[in-house]
Amino acid sequence: MAAVSPSVSNQDFSATLASHGLRALGRKSPATIQVNVGKWCNQACHHCHVDAGPRRTERMTRETAERVIDVLAASARVETLDITGGAPELNSNFAMLVERARALGRKVIVRCNLTVTLEPGMEWLVEFYRRAGVELVCSLPCYTAENTDRQRGAGVFDKSIVALRNLNAAGFGRGALRLDLVYNPIGASLPPPQAELEAQYRDELAGNFGVVFDRLLTITNMPIARFANQLSIAGNHAAYMSLLVNHFNSATVDALMCRDLVSVGWDGRLYDCDFNQMLEIPIGANAVSTIWDLDDVGALAGARIATGSHCFGCTAGAGSSCGGAIA
Repeated sequence: MAAVSPSVSNQDFSATLASHGLRALGRKSPATIQVNVGKWCNQACHHCHVDAGPRRTERMTRETAERVIDVLAASARVETLDITGGAPELNSNFAMLVERARALGRKVIVRCNLTVTLEPGMEWLVEFYRRAGVELVCSLPCYTAENTDRQRGAGVFDKSIVALRNLNAAGFGRGALRLDLVYNPIGASLPPPQAELEAQYRDELAGNFGVVFDRLLTITNMPIARFANQLSIAGNHAAYMSLLVNHFNSATVDALMCRDLVSVGWDGRLYDCDFNQMLEIPIGANAVSTIWDLDDVGALAGARIATGSHCFGCTAGAGSSCGGAIA
């Protein structure tokens, strides 16, 4: 692992790239359109970088959702529509986005919090997932009730296990239909090695609950929004930033998710990644700002990527992306 010296305290991400002989971040032709359909969620997790919850009202409209599909159809090199939220399933346009993207032959990833499948009126979801052939990425920050409930709320772990069993019964995690789980650290620390933790998850979930899954993705808690506020209250913000900066790993840079992903906000604005979206840092490409400003996202190839100190969260240790560890 190529990390900087533990003495480094500089929080200028661009300067850190330069100190390693790396150029400022530029994007490849996007292979993924990631769409945040809103901040409405049935949970309010402590680590949530979206600051989502039951009281949030931001929701993608039908017009914006249809424009996303139009751009997806015109963007031949885009392979994946990645749908997130909030709980994306609560948006009235969710099923349309999934069905029309699948009809275009694109892979669809749904970032699911599991418990939404048990909400009143959402009984159709599991069968819909199965019929549509989506890939599920589901949050489960620990294989114990104590740690999961500490991060996501009382009773969430038990509900998550029920949801996982329902998904397993529908074929997810058993070979034909993909079911990945997501781990976030409980506090101000980096995730442990992904492969080792995945083995622990398999043993614990299969042995205690009969639950199976495909992969475990470890994702670093980003020092923004709700988690940043918690760090500040605890007086740990500076220490956490130092942890991230001092574990910068240059080997993660080439595979950062912002390289081949474009993020679309609930209101149609464009961003270089989901984290920049939550910080309202506009996309680095010149002359575009919304989904209505371009037809083919391939036009973004070669554009610069807007960065900030939070980017150390994606480049610390083994790295972090929507697909888990990088290096």
